[in-house]
Amino acid sequence: MEQLDWKNLSFGYIKTDYNIRCYYRDGKWSSPEVSDSEYINVHIAATGLHYGQEAFEGMKAYMGEDGKVRVFRWEENASRFIHSAEGIKMAPVPPELFREAIFMAINMNRKYIPPFGSGATLYVRPLLFGSGAEVGVKPSAEYTFLVFVTPVGPYFKGGIKPVNMMICRDVDRAAPLGTGTFKVGGNYAASLRALISAKEQGFSSSIFLDAREKKYIDECGPANFFGIKDNTYITPKSESILRSITNKSLMEIAEKLGIKTERRRIPVEELETFEEVGACGTAAVISPIGKIVDPDMNRIYEYCRDGEPGKLTMQLYKKLVGIQNGDEPDEFGWMTVVE
Repeated sequence: MEQLDWKNLSFGYIKTDYNIRCYYRDGKWSSPEVSDSEYINVHIAATGLHYGQEAFEGMKAYMGEDGKVRVFRWEENASRFIHSAEGIKMAPVPPELFREAIFMAINMNRKYIPPFGSGATLYVRPLLFGSGAEVGVKPSAEYTFLVFVTPVGPYFKGGIKPVNMMICRDVDRAAPLGTGTFKVGGNYAASLRALISAKEQGFSSSIFLDAREKKYIDECGPANFFGIKDNTYITPKSESILRSITNKSLMEIAEKLGIKTERRRIPVEELETFEEVGACGTAAVISPIGKIVDPDMNRIYEYCRDGEPGKLTMQLYKKLVGIQNGDEPDEFGWMTVVE
């Protein structure tokens, strides 16, 4: 293995030695198998290719100062993986199999785990798709579950910095009773038009409104939205957004720190009342938002006027990242040592 420059890794894919694969056939899951190939043989009629039967998760493993490797809230990922599988009628992966596969993938690629203090982590990607052949529109009889890992650098090089976003009204990420709460590839494919349009206009990402009325904040591209005002952390309540584990964790930390929390509908007009706003997810943990532009209404909402993230945003960010990296005590019991 060529020595990696841990402190200058991008947030992208780097080949590691092994991945783990399991197969669902005849109504039961196989034991995990080890592969050194980056490729999979897929039937040309697989439902994952034709009918979108595919779900995934995003996780990270962290090297502690004590030399132990820990993963963050894997049980929550396992639960959401089941939620996604059931949502598009796939065979769910049992939590114990999910745990075994991700721990095997981490252990077999330990030399790719970035060292403590580098700012980098080992990204873990569980993937599930319909691999059985069907031409008619119906669920597959066979499924493939695999886990691969890759070392990634910090989302923000040189420290966390505010980003600018644009409100999107001409693209819907998901319908109110559709697949929005499931972590499936179709939701991300549906968001690409808005994402590319935002980037072409100089923005980091797009903010989606509710698909029914276009009155309320839904998602920030591939992340959850939150706003802070009057010592209260407020995040959207919607039937079409992803169940963010990062967002859930930030709310628990906020309450522990004496910050009130609310999960409710957020009208677009309320943006002008927030003191701090941001997007949260596994990749960046928190992306503070410096400015939101609403081109259709000719409005600009500005935050972080000094160019720095808000005080409470940074307090929440440092606490969560500190727990993940082992710099803060794990008072919530979120970290699991990979033996």
